[in-house]
Amino acid sequence: MTKERTILTIFFDGSCPLCTLEMDKLKQYDHNNAIELVNIHQADFQFHYPGIDVDKAMRILHGYYNGEVLLGLNVTHRAWTLVGKGVYVAPLAMPIFKQIAHICYLVVAKYRKPISQFLYRNFQLGKNTCDKRSCYEKYNNANHRR
Repeated sequence: MTKERTILTIFFDGSCPLCTLEMDKLKQYDHNNAIELVNIHQADFQFHYPGIDVDKAMRILHGYYNGEVLLGLNVTHRAWTLVGKGVYVAPLAMPIFKQIAHICYLVVAKYRKPISQFLYRNFQLGKNTCDKRSCYEKYNNANHRR
């Protein structure tokens, strides 16, 4: 059996608990290895991906698809479609909904760290990550930050 080639490369914030959780979920469905996930915080990121500006990638999700740069919800839509779960993100391709969703996405992306912290601390939603001072574990005191 031959390994399928990567079709989509996603550059994500590996220090964001919700981002990491979504990427892990996405890879669970990626049976053909069509998606490569790249944490923009890895030490040699700029060496391997000089065309991706880390500051811009921290503001909006970036991806490469067939030699083209995708941004934001276009990356999300393409990724979930590639893994056979496009029905869940189909509204993102509808013109009016796409515009509203994009505005909402930009707000969530901007405040993803405090949103992630709140959801992880209060509901244990997200993945515990220890990069860039966002390591949260469930202690007796739910508001304890390490």
